Amino acid sequence: MQDIVKYFPNLTEDQVSKFRELEVLYKDWNAKINVISRKDIDELYEKHVLHSLGIAKIQEFKPGSKIMDVGTGGGFPGIPLAILYPEVDFYLIDVIAKKIRVVNEVATALGLHNVKAEQMRAENVKEEFDFIVSRAVTNMPDFVKWVKDKVKKKQNHELKNGILYLKGGDLTEELQDFPKATQYDLSDYFKTEFFETKKVVHLPLKYKV
Repeated sequence: MQDIVKYFPNLTEDQVSKFRELEVLYKDWNAKINVISRKDIDELYEKHVLHSLGIAKIQEFKPGSKIMDVGTGGGFPGIPLAILYPEVDFYLIDVIAKKIRVVNEVATALGLHNVKAEQMRAENVKEEFDFIVSRAVTNMPDFVKWVKDKVKKKQNHELKNGILYLKGGDLTEELQDFPKATQYDLSDYFKTEFFETKKVVHLPLKYKV
């Protein structure tokens, strides 16, 4: 929790309180429905919360934006980002119903009115978004197929509308067909060993008519 405040010093008291509540909520729910590995639950803030917030170091979301989190699992990166950006709408989807149940319970407990979570496949979503975020649910070619027609035409951010993807390791081969992809090293922002190989990949997607 200290790292959250350290790397995001402008949080309000309400935001700090919500981030602090995450540990109790996730430990409670994880005991009932396993959404985070047992060994990771004790490192929730570094490996899940701060990792999710790495996206915010690459692009701050403007009020009124719409963000979709695909394959959210227990709510990452969507829940931490929703706490950080209360005036941004987040749509969290996963194909596993029990995971969405946890997301909804956590969002309700925190009073996150900017979160909507549903059991849904990305291909079946009919809405459009400024950005689609995710944490390594599949390889980039398959992910692009899922979401390529879900991006808004109107641009409101410094980065072009598209994908912001949390990935790790050497992505040279995976991104070889995406020359417009940009990799941002999270080690430039977070100074712990866990982030040495972690990246945010930005891939702009053209609006499909």
